[in-house]
Amino acid sequence: MFKTAEIIKVGIADMNIVKAPDLIRTTGLGSCVGVVLYDQARELAGMAHVMLPDSALSRSEPLNRAKFANTAIKELYESLIKKGAKHQGLKAKLAGGAQMFQFSGSSDMMRIGPRNVEAVIHELKELRIPVVGQDVGGNSGRTIEFDPKTGLMQIRTVNKGNSEI
Repeated sequence: MFKTAEIIKVGIADMNIVKAPDLIRTTGLGSCVGVVLYDQARELAGMAHVMLPDSALSRSEPLNRAKFANTAIKELYESLIKKGAKHQGLKAKLAGGAQMFQFSGSSDMMRIGPRNVEAVIHELKELRIPVVGQDVGGNSGRTIEFDPKTGLMQIRTVNKGNSEI
């Protein structure tokens, strides 16, 4: 009996893990960054939909670890290792981090998209996980879907069509 592939959805400030043949998808990536960590040899992947760069910005308890780059990446990594992923097999792909609004002046607080990308890349470097593909920046929203069997990320960009990394 073949299992039909399911598409596991990841919401905003959320994360989840899938094993092939299932796929994992998140929508509504504007300034948020969709991060996929995967171990293709084990056909295992996890995705986080990161909203903000640093949990120091949080004013609520309990802390939603999926919401912030500095907590989501570590949490996703630990969850994948517990499910059987091997550190040396892990790779990362990311998309999003758009600058969705134009602001006059160059206040760093308003650069949420670029700051999210920088924070995600910093966390991945700390864990020594290589980024093997990315589609970040710009000013258009994205939807991403990842297949842990092929290691391919499909990206649908608003007004720009589809691409794959």
